[in-house]
Amino acid sequence: MRWIWIDKFLEFESGRRAVALKNVTLAEEHLHDHFPGFPVMPECLMIEAMAQTAGILVGEARHFEEKVILAKIKQAVFHDFVRPGDTITLHAEIESIAPEAAGTTGRILRGDDLIAQIDLMFSHIDRNLAGKVFPEENFVFTDMFRSLLAGFVPSAGQESTP
Repeated sequence: MRWIWIDKFLEFESGRRAVALKNVTLAEEHLHDHFPGFPVMPECLMIEAMAQTAGILVGEARHFEEKVILAKIKQAVFHDFVRPGDTITLHAEIESIAPEAAGTTGRILRGDDLIAQIDLMFSHIDRNLAGKVFPEENFVFTDMFRSLLAGFVPSAGQESTP
């Protein structure tokens, strides 16, 4: 099972920046066990949500021709909790992009309040793991991930909607 930690994109500028939205609800099972009596979204899942937001941004910049994986968390600083009922926005920007890798910077906000600063490095694994054989299909950017871009990026394999 592949979990998606963002609900939709609010903004998307190809090769530059993206803003995604995540609604946190008590219906998410992991919240029942993470600090019983004081449910909060785990910080590791906020990092994963940012990795999905920024990773899709990096993948789309190269037309999803490469398999992009999270290689390094350069920085992850958390300033507040995220609780059920909160809506957060994930703001990702590409700092650098090369044939082998990409660097991104990101912020998570609840309204105007800064929740986290997360900077990530991504690897284009087909170019970096010489001698390793990967499936021809792009197993990273499945149709499920690409469907998040519906209405923003026609190259994502989705029809553009007004």
